[in-house]
Amino acid sequence: LVDLPKLHEKPIIRLEPNEVVELLDDIEDGKNLTKKQQEFHNKTGKRDLALISLLLGTGIRISECVGLNISDFDFEENSFVVTRKGGDRTILYLSDEVKEIIKDYLYTERLSIFPARSEDADAMFLSLQKRRLSVSSIEKMLKKYTSTSVPLKQISPHKLRSTFGTNLYRETGDIYLVADVLGHKDVNTTRKHYAAIEDDKRRQAAKVTKLRKD
Repeated sequence: LVDLPKLHEKPIIRLEPNEVVELLDDIEDGKNLTKKQQEFHNKTGKRDLALISLLLGTGIRISECVGLNISDFDFEENSFVVTRKGGDRTILYLSDEVKEIIKDYLYTERLSIFPARSEDADAMFLSLQKRRLSVSSIEKMLKKYTSTSVPLKQISPHKLRSTFGTNLYRETGDIYLVADVLGHKDVNTTRKHYAAIEDDKRRQAAKVTKLRKD
């Protein structure tokens, strides 16, 4: 008989287009890093840019990113295979921009690193300890850059996923496509997360509809 409290949906925190540019520029040149951080950046800057560009450009989960191998990528087709939750294997596609960033890392920094363990020989993203990057390592790396490029937002790898989903939905208006690319098994999950954008589109529809021509 007790009334249940109303559950309020938390607003989606995501990067705006100008913030994406600022973040990628900061990762590329490392200008806002401390001297100590810049020393590491000289060794891992291309890796960091490739990894963050991949998250922003495809919307994959951090767990999916960690498991990526070099052999998962087909640069001729601009495609790669990702292992989803539950073990399903899905083919996703890269933009030319993201592909070139990844290749730049792969044929420079990554090419020069011989993994410390045989099980990491095919890993796409390696740490300075020459082992497959962990989830926590990626989270810390992203925080290092976003703390200066977008200091007013708490940006996690999942927020980069939200940024991709938002951009894709705004460009296509196809909630089923967004659900498919993000790997949501239930489109209602996608619709719940992007309901605010639905409202934006309704507002836009009202503005463009004119009863009388000027």
